[in-house]
Amino acid sequence: MKEDKSFYDKFGMFVFPMFILAMLIIGLLFQFVSGDAQTAYIFYIIGIIPGAEQLVAESYETLKNRSFALDYIAILAIIVSVIAGEYLVGNIIALMISSGNGLEKYAQRRAKSSLTALSKRIPDEALVYESEAKARKEKIKDVKKGTLILVRKGEVVPLDGKLESEFAQIDESSLTGEPYFADKIKGDILRSGTVNMGNTIMIRTTKEDRDSTYRQIINLVKKAQEEKSPMIRTAHKYNGFFAALSLVIAFAAFLYWHDLDHVLAVLVIATPCPLLIAAPVALIGGMSASAKKKIIVKNLSAMEAVSRSDTLVFDKTGTITLGKPNLKEIAVKDKRYDRRKILEIAEAIERNSLHPFARSIVSEARKEKLVSLSAKDVEEKLGEGISGTVGKKRYTILKGKDSETNHLHLIEGKKVIAEIMFEDVLKDNAKEIILKLKKKGIDMHIFTGDKKETAEKLKLSLDHGIDIRSEMSPEDKEKGIKELKQKGKTVAMVGDGINDAPALALSDVGMVFSHEEHTASSEAADIVFLGGGFSEVYDSIKISGRTMKIAKESMITGIGLSIAGMLFAAGGFIVPIAGAIIQELIDVSVIINSLRAIKYKK
Repeated sequence: MKEDKSFYDKFGMFVFPMFILAMLIIGLLFQFVSGDAQTAYIFYIIGIIPGAEQLVAESYETLKNRSFALDYIAILAIIVSVIAGEYLVGNIIALMISSGNGLEKYAQRRAKSSLTALSKRIPDEALVYESEAKARKEKIKDVKKGTLILVRKGEVVPLDGKLESEFAQIDESSLTGEPYFADKIKGDILRSGTVNMGNTIMIRTTKEDRDSTYRQIINLVKKAQEEKSPMIRTAHKYNGFFAALSLVIAFAAFLYWHDLDHVLAVLVIATPCPLLIAAPVALIGGMSASAKKKIIVKNLSAMEAVSRSDTLVFDKTGTITLGKPNLKEIAVKDKRYDRRKILEIAEAIERNSLHPFARSIVSEARKEKLVSLSAKDVEEKLGEGISGTVGKKRYTILKGKDSETNHLHLIEGKKVIAEIMFEDVLKDNAKEIILKLKKKGIDMHIFTGDKKETAEKLKLSLDHGIDIRSEMSPEDKEKGIKELKQKGKTVAMVGDGINDAPALALSDVGMVFSHEEHTASSEAADIVFLGGGFSEVYDSIKISGRTMKIAKESMITGIGLSIAGMLFAAGGFIVPIAGAIIQELIDVSVIINSLRAIKYKK
């Protein structure tokens, strides 16, 4: 049912063009088969009306936004065609413009539809537990903190809460991007947006809907959409020149011939379809080329923004490095504990975190088949650390302060009882790709939460003079993006996790590495790299640059051919119907050239 319901949303923008085309075909049959020109004119006019109405409505919106639209030339051409009695020409103009607008809207909707699952995944209702034999449905927005809810197998966890059941297997890929299931035991935190993969479980909610993990993500995305201006079509750069020249040539033709047919012939060829069609067709092609490289472009404006970007900001873990740190060593600092006990305590707390270090600790504990302890009152502050009560003692896990390698401190009270050290490696071709980007004149920065010593070590391994800022929280990264933008930079941010979401949302274009399209960081980003290879960053920049170059070539070529056609029409060499045919041929050539964007080779 969902597919049927969304059919109009997907293809409704072609209703007008199809209707106008139908009227055109019927009119042609009456005029040239039946010889009934009068009836043919009626059908032509019926086709003109919706096309003209659509043009006027959209032009009114652009005027309200204090913008200038090329469609005004088309409106003038339709008016002149009706006055001159050239209804067939008017119908063709309406079809050309309506088709161009439909194609652009289709391109935009096709782009946006690739990453909408997250916003639809949470159910409207939660199953509230009342007794062993009774449960009732309640709107999520009405469920209070501390309520017991049931989540059945395959259902999405609707609200953040603590697991009351003894055991659960949870798919956290929507938040982490990692395609694996996490084992949870009683007392562990479950986050909204994750999926229960085992038997029915019971959860006691710890947050209401407005404060849940899922709701925060949705609010973040809304904020990003509000802050980012809509795509400015490259065609607008040529608006004034083309429109003014068209009117001058049309006016000159009228002064010389004193005949509306000559004016109409000029205006028909001046109808700015090359400008309206070239960009969306090329962008669709660029999106397709990107998809073949496992690069998902979420919206059309992203491709244009990437092509203009002069600054790249990278997160480190999972972006430049593999993002799957291996647990290298556990240094026990307290004789009351041994390695096994330290790992059991750390695993109990870190089961509740989405950080790569946490997943590494949990993975190591599973590998060694350790006892799963329960952690209570777990609290995590993104970018800083996590704490919880195991047994009767309170433990905190924080990033180290003075180590040269990635590591964590496990603290009991105020005493460091162990250091847990990790190692991560650069992705394949990272150094090579960064050098290529540097040669393209792109200013590059790395924003990392790692300590200064670790950041300096990374800087030496890259050896390309990149600005690296260390010890940055998610808020610091967001401020860093804001500072660069205030300097007039067009900033592309490349990240991989939920910690990067604020910076991704604020940047001109957010790019994220993820194993899934439908993740928190993916939803905050504009471009998603599904392959995981660092070369995808370079490919996206190359594809976007090539796509915009092709779009501009198509537009400029179309403008040149249109100007030549207008001059011939003004000289009396082209009649209106021939002008309409010539304009269609120009449109076809523009489309064919724009479709070159589909093909991309390294």
